[in-house]
Amino acid sequence: MAQEVSCIGDCEDTIITEKYLAESTEASSHVQLACSMLYCAFPLHGNQLCLWSIRDPSHQLLILQGHLQSITAMAFGNKENPPLICSASQDCLMIWNLDECREKSLKGLVPRGTVMGTLLEKVLYLRFSPDDRVVAACAGSRVLVLDVESPSVLVELEGHQGTVTAAEFCPWQGQILISVSEDRSFKVWDHCMGTLVYSSSVFAAYPLLSLFIHEDSKQLLTGCADGQLWVFSLVERHRYRCVARVDLRKRNKAFFTRRMESEGCSLPEESQRPSRKMLDQGEEAEAALPILMLASCYLPRLLDAGCGVLPSESSACLWIASSTGLFIFHLASLELEHALHFKDFRCLSVQVAGSCAVTSQAADHKAFCLLTSMFGKRIAILEVSLDTLVRSQQGPVPEKALSVLASSCVLPTSPLYLGVVKGKSTKPSGQKQSAVQSAVGDQPLVFHAKVRSSGYALPPRVTMFSPKTNIKKDGKRSSKCKINCKREEYPLETSVPSKPSKQVAVCQEPTAVSCVQFSGDGRWLACGLANSLSLIFEASLTGTPAALSGHDGAVSTLCWSHDQRWLLSAAQDQTLRLWSVHRKELLLLLDRGRLCKPVPSAQFYYMDAFILLSSGQELQLLRYHVDPVRDEIKRYKPRSRYECVLRLSTRGATEVTSLSAVNDFYSHVVLTAGRNRTLQVFDLNTGCSAAVIAEAHSRPIHQICQNKGSSFTTQQFQAYNLFLTTAVGEGVRLWDLRTLRCERSFEGHPNRGYPCRIAFSPCGRFVACGAEDRHAYVYNLGCSTFSHRLAGHTDTVSEVAFNPAAPQLATATVDGKLQLFVAQ
Repeated sequence: MAQEVSCIGDCEDTIITEKYLAESTEASSHVQLACSMLYCAFPLHGNQLCLWSIRDPSHQLLILQGHLQSITAMAFGNKENPPLICSASQDCLMIWNLDECREKSLKGLVPRGTVMGTLLEKVLYLRFSPDDRVVAACAGSRVLVLDVESPSVLVELEGHQGTVTAAEFCPWQGQILISVSEDRSFKVWDHCMGTLVYSSSVFAAYPLLSLFIHEDSKQLLTGCADGQLWVFSLVERHRYRCVARVDLRKRNKAFFTRRMESEGCSLPEESQRPSRKMLDQGEEAEAALPILMLASCYLPRLLDAGCGVLPSESSACLWIASSTGLFIFHLASLELEHALHFKDFRCLSVQVAGSCAVTSQAADHKAFCLLTSMFGKRIAILEVSLDTLVRSQQGPVPEKALSVLASSCVLPTSPLYLGVVKGKSTKPSGQKQSAVQSAVGDQPLVFHAKVRSSGYALPPRVTMFSPKTNIKKDGKRSSKCKINCKREEYPLETSVPSKPSKQVAVCQEPTAVSCVQFSGDGRWLACGLANSLSLIFEASLTGTPAALSGHDGAVSTLCWSHDQRWLLSAAQDQTLRLWSVHRKELLLLLDRGRLCKPVPSAQFYYMDAFILLSSGQELQLLRYHVDPVRDEIKRYKPRSRYECVLRLSTRGATEVTSLSAVNDFYSHVVLTAGRNRTLQVFDLNTGCSAAVIAEAHSRPIHQICQNKGSSFTTQQFQAYNLFLTTAVGEGVRLWDLRTLRCERSFEGHPNRGYPCRIAFSPCGRFVACGAEDRHAYVYNLGCSTFSHRLAGHTDTVSEVAFNPAAPQLATATVDGKLQLFVAQ
């Protein structure tokens, strides 16, 4: 029978259509079902194998009889010519050629299958090899490998301590078979030799129910009865390392939180309340969601999520089937793309599923789902329209296209208008001129002989002395500096800096390094320490570092100016200081009277025209003027000054934990992270918030890192819209500003309790991060598993930084060691 079901929202089309419903005399709630591109197979009345045609539903059901006892498992072959299906019951295991069975059925004959084994234990799972030559049968605590051509048992694989619930063949290594069991472990077998290759430890708290091997990413995924999804790497050198653990219940709750945020943005504030349906879904998110099945999903993408920058495999998705719904899981970002809860479709005949099977068709963007009732005897076949599903649950889309690169002129009402250089400079190109000084317009002259303030009525003053202001502008020295500053372009095809080069201790006693940053020309490395000092090293970590003292607390932030003349530092003493790098002296101070709360993040912004900082719940934009020339009488009194031109409060008045903006070129976008786990995008050209991403992490974000590139490299302009976020206890997430989506998650490094920081490489190909296992990890942007694991550290690696001019990576540990890595 066919039945149409209305969808969530106001979409004109339907998301789910119930295509067929069968009533069986026996319950089949825990039976392995099967779906292929041609048929859906399920047990009917216990021992009958029933096949429903997907391509032509009007065809009569093909019923295959031959089992004496109830069918417990079934699986289709991987090839369509000839189409095979294997079915198992406690009395025998049979294989069927569906073309021959269809022909015999049309002629009025009884189809017969080939018996492959008899008197087996209860078989819970069947799987064909990629070439359909052998079949793996999970019977009790054993895995039987049977030959299809000459029906016989080739090998028995024993070693599990509990019932084997699933087994899969490795697509790129046909001799490898992986099995999971109720003993909460998985084993890797060489079924041709009949030997055990690898046995995992007990890593889950509940039995493992499902298994899937993803060929593109070379990852193993297994689901538990409590809704935990475990991801392991099958890359040879990783030795089956655990990449990530995903809590389906939490991901489901975060998914609907984001949906409520996106729906509430278009409503007035007094009516921003979740609907009853959303509340019910949120309550359901607290319940356990056992992962019954994992399958491939071909999901249409209505938005271009950076396909010109990110690899194509970043859009790989999986079906996750649970007892209460279907979920589409983004394998790269480890997030839920879409969720379908059966109870939201009141007309569905099966509301709680005991078994499930799903198949997707990429051609017509449809999926077919086969369900058996958990507490009843109903069997339903559902058709899911993926196009309608994507449109109905589309994520938050910015009202206007966001881009890190400035796409429009600065508005006259914009606070950035003060920092725009008006007209061309009349000074020669060889003479430097700061952006702030050039932004100050000419003031009208006063020609009044009777006004003493104009100075024209006074006698000429005698110059007693004139300071030497051209000491550092000597012709020979300037030419020498120019020669030393010449650098080659950054090699885009270079390998990862993984060879240890130099290690130094920042202090005689162990002192934590809180921040490190290379200068824009790659010549200097600044590091902030927990003992309130800031040190400036040469990039090669040779020589004696220069020390900047003045803070009374741990230095939390360091930032170089674009012209490498100044260094900005913020500390836990609630002060912000601007230093002269050459003179090693203080030029500008924002003390506690100006900043009521500590400054977690501060930086130069808009080509050094402004200082951008966060303090408490506010984002502040400061216009400043640095005057390196001091009063000869009162040399202790600097004449630098500043003023606040913009204050912005975060959404929900939450404390800002991190901010990021580009200073190497003009950009209007500023990214902030709040204590409430949200990301907020500000457009300083208009002086307001542009977008909000709710539940970006499950914990507060402690760093935002943008792909800022380097003056020594050239990237695609779309690549500058990528940025990274990280939080304690979670991995690193890669976001695209154009779509406000998480495109990839990097979770192969341990950081459970310490805020380890991250960095983009200048070429935009690699991501480096610290870890608590005394290693630094480097990821390739196109792969979720790490490519290099850098050893040689003596404690937790807290800081990482790439040299913008050369393939070098600097790391710092909490015991005060700086390590330099170079390309091999």
